[in-house]
Amino acid sequence: MAKSHRYEVSVTWTGDLGTGTSSYRAYERSHEVAVPGKPPIPGSSDPGFRGDAHRWNPEELLVASLSQCHMLWFLHLCATEKIVVTAYTDEACGTMIETPDGGGRFDEVVLRPRVECAVTGMADQLAALHERAHKLCFIANSVNFPVRHEPAFVE
Repeated sequence: MAKSHRYEVSVTWTGDLGTGTSSYRAYERSHEVAVPGKPPIPGSSDPGFRGDAHRWNPEELLVASLSQCHMLWFLHLCATEKIVVTAYTDEACGTMIETPDGGGRFDEVVLRPRVECAVTGMADQLAALHERAHKLCFIANSVNFPVRHEPAFVE
């Protein structure tokens, strides 16, 4: 039987300026994402949708989740294979397309992990581990758009 994991998150709107949602411009998109025992994440909508650029928006959090999941699987696989990773960064990018009705969807996300290892000359093995990490990533397996990765290895 498959294991099941449950994730509960609280989202609280904090953007009432005194008149609620009496008009499109009468309220802020500010909110907080919280889980007991962790610092809250200040959220808003994208600035293109009247949001606060200083707060995280859902689109950024989705791209970050894909990047984090891939990284954690990749590091796990490297540890299992006795490959010592000494540094890992990712400059991930997601593209969202708006639809005529005002909605939208992500077209793709591209992960650009840059990996440094204690031993050089492992680019082929690391590339294969990136492929495996991609296939195992819970988040990438849950979205309906392509998630590509373009890894780079520092030698």
